[in-house]
This record gives sequence, structure tokens and C-alpha cells, in this order.
Amino acid sequence: MNKDLICRVALTLVPGIGPLIAKTLTEYLGSAENVFNTKATDLEELPGVRKALSQSIFHNKDEVLRRAEKEIAFISKNNIQTLFYQDEEYPQRLKSCDDAPYMMFYKGSGKLNHSKIISVVGSRKCTEYGVNLTHQLIKELAEYNILVVSGLAYGIDAEAHKACLEHQLETVGVLGHGLDLIYPAQHRGIAAKMVERGGLLTEFLSETNPDYQNFPKRNRIVAGMSDATIVVESAAKGGSLITTDIAHSYSREVFAFPGRTFDKASAGCNQLIKSQKAMMIENAQDLINAMDWGGGKKEKQLQLSLDKFSDPEQKILSLISSQNSVHVDALAINTGLTLPQLKNHLFQLEMRGVIKNVPGNRVQLAEMVF
Repeated sequence: MNKDLICRVALTLVPGIGPLIAKTLTEYLGSAENVFNTKATDLEELPGVRKALSQSIFHNKDEVLRRAEKEIAFISKNNIQTLFYQDEEYPQRLKSCDDAPYMMFYKGSGKLNHSKIISVVGSRKCTEYGVNLTHQLIKELAEYNILVVSGLAYGIDAEAHKACLEHQLETVGVLGHGLDLIYPAQHRGIAAKMVERGGLLTEFLSETNPDYQNFPKRNRIVAGMSDATIVVESAAKGGSLITTDIAHSYSREVFAFPGRTFDKASAGCNQLIKSQKAMMIENAQDLINAMDWGGGKKEKQLQLSLDKFSDPEQKILSLISSQNSVHVDALAINTGLTLPQLKNHLFQLEMRGVIKNVPGNRVQLAEMVF
């Protein structure tokens, strides 16, 4: 077995260690394996590591390593992909979020770094109006080759996944439990089809129950790996509104379909729109226009000389010119620049009128350069 992979999984099991601390320890010491091989007294010298935490690592070491070995055996048997936060395959949009999972587990064929990703969320107790809106939205989005993320829950989530399967769009379900079960059980059939056209993603190990506290954690993944979150139908309170709050904290776009003023099933959507926490949309075209994902500009090519730009700027502009718009995280990955370096170059290019920011933390060439 891969020793460092075992240690990565084990580190997530140590009481008192969350994603941020796990990343900090790994980066200071070079690997998860080194965390377990470092003396408790030496760990206490690291920033943010108190004696209680170092003792937790020391006292739980054998137990968490045994549990991690068991998990790796399960992963290998079921052809599950492990996603470490430093892996290229890890969802890069999510990686930019401070509380992104240290490790995730994925079963499927869909690309988690797709060029366009949306999350579709809404009420578990959806109405016929919500169901019809969801299916119509997905049907209209089919031609734009968008990856759709949701939570495989009752209601809008399940309807979004079903509609994607019907219209040949890739769809990923983010789970609040391990990959050894499907909750709710009625969605096993949908889940099996999603593995073939999309996938199932989770940060939880096998034998994890679908407990209530797991679902807000799941919601942050749904929001964090998406360019935009769309609320189809929601009451005044519900999990989808938690997801929108998280999306806002990540500076992601939020859209909502309006409902009738007296309809309690749409009270949450109406309030999001009224409070300007969500942009109102009535159809897929509204979303496409707002995100600037239309096909009209796809054939435009860079028509200015790159000679007057620095090497990093040339890389940035070449990538942007090849697409309608590019996510900032994707630019960082493909240029090899750190995020601070990239943002500095983007700022300079924007000041020179060469590029402009568009919704979804994306950039595109300014109109004047065409």
C-alpha cells in the first residue's frame, strides 16, 4: 500500500484536525507521512499546533493508521479515485476555498475541472412547478456542455440529476456519507447511471452514516466546485439557502427562479431576489447571458500583437483568447503562476484595457482588443 496515501487518510481521522490544519501540517513538514513521523514535542513548535493537538496525533496514531489501511483496501476494491488537495485532478475551483477538504473520494468519469460547472439546488419537498422548471432548465442547458452538480437528495437535487441523464449532460452528486452506500436508498438507480455519465463525490470515508451535520459540509463542496449556484425552488428556510450563503462567501454567482408572491414553496427564492443575494432568472438563456457562456464569441481570436507583453502575460492572454472566458483558478493551473502573481498580472492587464472580469470569477478579453 502507498504509505503516504494511508497517512493522508489517517490525518483526516485525528480528533481536532480539520482541513486547514491538515494542509498546514502537510505543507510545513512536506508530507502526511512526515506528520506521523515527527515527535510530538517538535510538532508543538509549528504555528497553530498546541500540545493538545500534538498529543492527539501521538495517541491516536496507531488507531487512525489501521482505519486508513482498511479504507484504502475498500477504495482499491471498488475502483475509487482518491483526490488529495494538491492533486491536479482535485476540483481546482474548490481548492481556492480555505475550508476545502484535505482528501476526497470520487467514483465516476466526469471531469471535476470542467470548463463550465453549475450547481442546481432546491427544496426536498418540491412542487410540480419546481420539477418542471428544473427539467426545462437542464433541457435548455444541454447544448452548452455544462457539468451540473447537486446533492442527490430528494426533490430538486434528484430531478436535476435525472434531467441531466435524460439530456446527456454530465452530472456529479456530492454525498454526505461514504461511497459504500447511497442515501436515500431510492436513488441507487440514479446513482449507478451517474457513475457512467458524471460521478459521485464525497469527503467522507466508508461506514459514515448520513448524519445531519454532514450535509452542510457537503453543501460547501457543492458551492465551492461550481461557477454558479442556481436555486430553482426553496421555502423560507432550507439547505439550499445554506448553500447560497456559502457560495456568496466564496464569491460565486447565485441565481434564483422567482415564484408566486403567496407561494410558500418559493418564499426563499423570492427573498434571495428581493434582497439582491441572487440574480433573477426565468430560463437557461438568462443564466448563459449572465455568465457570458454564449457561443457568439467562441470564434473570436486575439488580434493584438503579444510582443509588447511579458512572458507570463503572453501565457495568460493566449489562454484567454482560446476560450470565451476562463476561470481564474484554471489560469493559475495552466500558467504555473501562484494566485498572488496571477492576480497582479490580471490587474495590470485590466488597467491597460486588455481584459475584463466577468461573473463567476472568470476573465475574458475586453471588446476593444477584437
